[in-house]
Amino acid sequence: MANLLWKPDQERVDNANLTAFRNRAATIAGRDLPDYQSLYQWSLNDPEAFWRLVWDDAGVVAATRGDPAVLNGDRMPGARWFPSARLNFAENLLQRQDDEDAIVFWGEQRVRRRLSARELHHQVSRLAQALRAMGITQGDRVAGYLPNMPEAVIAMLAATSLGAVWSSCSPDFGIDGVVDRFSQIEPRLLFAADGYFYHGRRFDSLERIAAIRNRIPSIEKVVVVPYTRHAPVPDTLGDAISLDDFIQPFTAGTIEFDRLPFDHPLYIMFSSGTTGKPKCIVHGAGGTLLQHMKELRLHTDVHPGDRFFYFTTCGWMMWNWLVSGLAVGATLLLYDGFPFHSDGNILFDYADAEGMTQFGTSAKYIDALKKAGLTPGRDHRLSALRTLCSTGSPLVPEAFDYVYSAIKRDLCLASISGGTDIISCFALGNPTLPVYRGELQCRGLGMAVAVWNDQGHPVRSEKGELVCTAPFPSMPVGFWNDPDGKKYHSAYFERFPNIWCHGDYVELTEHDGLIFYGRSDAVLNPGGVRIGTAEIYRQVEQLEQVLESLVIGQEWDNDVRIVLFVQLREGLQLDDPLRDRIRQQIRANTTPRHVPARIVQVSAIPRTKSNKIVELAVREIVHGRPVRNREALANPEVLEQFVDREELQQ
Repeated sequence: MANLLWKPDQERVDNANLTAFRNRAATIAGRDLPDYQSLYQWSLNDPEAFWRLVWDDAGVVAATRGDPAVLNGDRMPGARWFPSARLNFAENLLQRQDDEDAIVFWGEQRVRRRLSARELHHQVSRLAQALRAMGITQGDRVAGYLPNMPEAVIAMLAATSLGAVWSSCSPDFGIDGVVDRFSQIEPRLLFAADGYFYHGRRFDSLERIAAIRNRIPSIEKVVVVPYTRHAPVPDTLGDAISLDDFIQPFTAGTIEFDRLPFDHPLYIMFSSGTTGKPKCIVHGAGGTLLQHMKELRLHTDVHPGDRFFYFTTCGWMMWNWLVSGLAVGATLLLYDGFPFHSDGNILFDYADAEGMTQFGTSAKYIDALKKAGLTPGRDHRLSALRTLCSTGSPLVPEAFDYVYSAIKRDLCLASISGGTDIISCFALGNPTLPVYRGELQCRGLGMAVAVWNDQGHPVRSEKGELVCTAPFPSMPVGFWNDPDGKKYHSAYFERFPNIWCHGDYVELTEHDGLIFYGRSDAVLNPGGVRIGTAEIYRQVEQLEQVLESLVIGQEWDNDVRIVLFVQLREGLQLDDPLRDRIRQQIRANTTPRHVPARIVQVSAIPRTKSNKIVELAVREIVHGRPVRNREALANPEVLEQFVDREELQQ
């Protein structure tokens, strides 16, 4: 079949964690489960048996698991998983205490560090004692304003070992962006780095830290993590204390893990907040742990001793996903800084130097590699690399081609999708299944994912809404400051009662994979025909002249017309021949309805801190409506070029 790009050999299938799991599941089911589809169906038909097996197979550490596995399993929201269980998230991530690497860290080309599992345990032990001495206890919020560095992991583990709730964002967030998030959850303690490196430059964070503390009255103490300089904490930060001084009185020893209910709050994650104040999404310890262990062990095939990398910041849920690799016995490879530092190959240099086995990144990064003409597979060995994960936006079919031609032929390309809302994935990779061009390999085990049309009927090989028709353990515990659950309910359950509607516009394929066409709220609707934005991006960004694009629907003449904004390569100007070339590319490969009515050049495309383009914010500006939370953007200044564009007034 022409669109088959990769198929695992028998040895890989035999050695996959998923194969061993399927054999155990068949024993429990009392019948043969010969392939992934039969295993997937069993996981939906008998969710209690499935999730108990995930627990046991992953070796979850707990005081008790208890039964039943789920109460009110027909309610969404309302189901309660493992109501009798008592466990601690950090304890499950700190089982190793050997001298092998637990964390390796690269900060661009300036910093190189590594911590063994024993050293990690010692650091968490000392910090947990310092937190306990300060009076931090179950349910208190602890916040991090940190780069993706070892201390972020250490602080999270120390806080959650006590039953405190961890929340973090990256240091490139401005003061308002941090205050909009953390002020809602009222943290008692803030961990903050003195600065960070990006694109070869050093950025100082001390002024922002002082301003943040002054604007969030709940913060009792600031602990400063040295990174960009080794100097005493300045007086401008008041009674802030360095991390070394904070833990100095304490000696490493046994960690006292507070074992708590399955749904005890672990993380507070934030929505992107591009249309208002970010929503504060509360995730429970047990659901996060169980879901991540399932996804990392079975779908990503992470084994003990693997070298697991994801390019992420502490403000994106992929950081939380990455850190859970410790629970599987993997070594975390952390990177902070510009992913194209120096000659553009730094992440692949890292892969070779550290024997990276799983490489995680965004679809935009892969597209940028392609646009830059880089061929990492030619210049690097990548001998240990088995899996490349991509998320953040749809990975276009041409990017699949690029990965297999320019990075590595024998590779499981796992395009995955889920969200901050579930701190995990609905669609995932699979080391035992083939990779088809442009498709996410499979629906996640235990996730009753379907595609519904506007009438609420399931469809296949037809575009529709991604829904989940049964509860799963990593559903949010709720939203912060939402005591009656109204915000939570309206976010996911308003459109189809008792059904999770995720807001993605997708298609379930003949291979039982998924194709993503963009967010439902950004879907274009000219003449009443629904068009996913990814369908247009795929065509436009194949053109050599176009670096990136953004498309919206503009209300016009009692209908909607498609407007395409393009960022061109440096020095190029959008003229009529190039407009015609863009329209021809779209018309020839889609339909006439996909062709933009207006094509407009801009200098840059606005995006969130986690590198997602913000179609909704641009749509609001074009229609003269306010964008209420520009602090959520990585480059809010570029929004001005979308205001009152002459081309859009005619």
